[in-house]
Amino acid sequence: MSWAGRLFSKLKSKEFRSYLMSTHFWGPDTYKPPEMISGKMTAALLLYSSVFSRFAWVVIPRNYLLFIMHVTNASAQAFQLTRLVKYNGGIKNTIDAEIKASKVVADPAEPATPIPSQKQESN
Repeated sequence: MSWAGRLFSKLKSKEFRSYLMSTHFWGPDTYKPPEMISGKMTAALLLYSSVFSRFAWVVIPRNYLLFIMHVTNASAQAFQLTRLVKYNGGIKNTIDAEIKASKVVADPAEPATPIPSQKQESN
């Protein structure tokens, strides 16, 4: 068997497919609860991918691979944003929830508690 045949048989093996699907990120996890979705980050990624898909289309020569990658990412982010909006009960509630989450600030009069793994040992 030639080296190309051996490579192809290795790539289509069950072990290799299992490795790829277990250790590599293949898009948004639609099974996680929507409250874990960051509205600001999702909106930023949607805007970013939209802008750069336009860029990939207008450059000469056209970069089709980059265009398809950004369109795919924009579609995934739009889907996640739709899940978040549905979960919050509308766009206004989603915006209010994001504003409320960004205003959570620690009280400056209250001393900060160290993370348990970072506590200094007393001598």
